[in-house]
Amino acid sequence: MRKYELMTIFPLDEEKSSKGKEAVRNILTSFGAEIEKEELFGDRDLTYEVAKQKRGRFFLFTLSLNPGKISEIDGAFKITPDLLKYLFVKLEEK
Repeated sequence: MRKYELMTIFPLDEEKSSKGKEAVRNILTSFGAEIEKEELFGDRDLTYEVAKQKRGRFFLFTLSLNPGKISEIDGAFKITPDLLKYLFVKLEEK
């Protein structure tokens, strides 16, 4: 298992962002990820419009995950309606 950070962007609407965050959490745990930390990064302007949204709510997940599962999680994230954008970053071991 490797450590990753997952930055996610949801719509500003409280209901959509909470549903989207719950969907991300469920997808990650269903693929065997261990979520170590969730952190709200706040509401920010987007560089360009995504799904007709100019602002988004950013959440950072710190997790441990089998690297082979990322492509499967990527496929599940692409069909999650309340998730605007996401990015996995591998954390280096110290």
